[in-house]
Amino acid sequence: MNTTITNNLTEIKITDNKLINLLVKVTIGLKVDYHKLLSYVEDIEDKNISDDYLRKLLISQALKLTDIKNYDDLDWRFVASRLLLDGVYSDISKTRISNNYYEFLEQAISKKLYDPKILEVYSKEQIDEISKELNYEYDLGFDYAGMNLLVNRYLINDSGKIFEFPQEMFLSIALLIAIPEKEDNRLQAAKDFYHAIAGRKISLATPILLNLRKPNGNLSSCFIGAMDDNLDSIYYTLDQIAQISKNAGGCGVNVSRIRASGSYIRGVKGASSGVMPWIKLINDTGIAVNQQGARAGAITVALDIWHLDIEDFLNCQTENGDLRKKTFDIFPQIVIPDLFMERVENNQSWTLFDPNEIRIKFKIELAELYGNEFREKYLFLETQKLDFKKDINAKELFKTFLKTVVETGMPYITFKDAINETNPNKHAGMIGNANLCTESFSNFRPSIVTKKELKDANTIVKEIKAGELHTCNLVSLNLAIVEDSEIEKLTAYCVKILDNTIEISAAPVPEAEKHNNEYRILGVGSMGLADWLVKRKLTYAKSAEKVSELYEKIAYSGVK
Repeated sequence: MNTTITNNLTEIKITDNKLINLLVKVTIGLKVDYHKLLSYVEDIEDKNISDDYLRKLLISQALKLTDIKNYDDLDWRFVASRLLLDGVYSDISKTRISNNYYEFLEQAISKKLYDPKILEVYSKEQIDEISKELNYEYDLGFDYAGMNLLVNRYLINDSGKIFEFPQEMFLSIALLIAIPEKEDNRLQAAKDFYHAIAGRKISLATPILLNLRKPNGNLSSCFIGAMDDNLDSIYYTLDQIAQISKNAGGCGVNVSRIRASGSYIRGVKGASSGVMPWIKLINDTGIAVNQQGARAGAITVALDIWHLDIEDFLNCQTENGDLRKKTFDIFPQIVIPDLFMERVENNQSWTLFDPNEIRIKFKIELAELYGNEFREKYLFLETQKLDFKKDINAKELFKTFLKTVVETGMPYITFKDAINETNPNKHAGMIGNANLCTESFSNFRPSIVTKKELKDANTIVKEIKAGELHTCNLVSLNLAIVEDSEIEKLTAYCVKILDNTIEISAAPVPEAEKHNNEYRILGVGSMGLADWLVKRKLTYAKSAEKVSELYEKIAYSGVK
């Protein structure tokens, strides 16, 4: 296939030889016969349909010809991808003043689509040098699903029209990621990053792909915060969630500090509606503030299993019950201490509490405790006479949880004692729950929001003491492509990429920037393990030792 940008076909008509040229071009090197597409097109009565519509018809037919039962027919996925790509090339070329990479950067910056730092850090000579690395053959590695996602989610638009070629996106990302490198190594690092990313050996997280060319973009993937039990904190946290979602981050929220349904508000018993109305607001914030239109907001809400509202929480996504308490768009998780599982195993009673009552009467914030300290305080509270307290069989509560999982697939579990006992930063804080994807967690605590009256100005201002907001930065190794001999080098690239993104990321909220700078949480994940096993003719049942060796090597390389 000829991938030279300036030689793309335009104004294709069914009666033209250009159509045959296009079909030959998009099937070169693939185990498919382009005549199958040509015969389909020849049956179309309207011979003057637009180029775009014709491409869509050809793409649709190519996808219909894809057959997972026939290995050769899987290549039709790549035909569909190339047809899509040909249209993208053609459309972009119509809106650009030049296909020279340096001139493209100038135009993108003048339109405020690109971060000007890229031309402030790199000279024209350096840009011209690295532009020689652009390899449009990398585009051919994407099947239709991958290319369609890349085109419609990640490529930057100008007034609704795609403005950058995929390889320009990858090269620009690599140049920006390399900015924190030492000057004498910066350009080489950018070249290394480009080939690793564009060659699909390293997969970047959505915020990096989506935001890294844009001015002041957030590059971190996931965040976890907590709501305190007052209106100022609740609405401050909702604003945090909105800002995180707006900037393409996934979010976790712990609501275990919020008073239970029926609890006191300013001495009035029964005034509190509990956690569910606030979870409903979190749910609707995630719907309203999507991730820049690229995908829906993604939020997990966590509640400790000792909370008096846990039963309502377990039913938040079931089909029966009060619809006003349903939150179908969040991902619920329950936080479980070891003590609860012991009670389940021994078929004993479990006590539910209102955090507000025990906070007022005993100065205990149960949501912030784990391990022996939690056990000691919990056993003490069970002996006290309280207004808001409920005894329930632990095994029956766990059965309710399991029934909910069968019905809805949710919630998932965070084992609080386990994650805190292995926390390397337990001296500095506590982990309340896991993040959205449960692959990372670290210390977090709510910000303290108070009001201060300015008498001379006759106004009230809010004072905020910043808490901690777990912030994590993610990439993945693509094991389907990476060779064993490359693992150490590519893992080093992953760590360097993430470390550099922390330096150049514009965090969506101050607490995230603070956490990024203090903890620098990096997550090097993997994808394509099934392909890795197939290449080595390993079954899952017999792969444990080899997989253990693989991940030991990745882990060691990351630490090194």
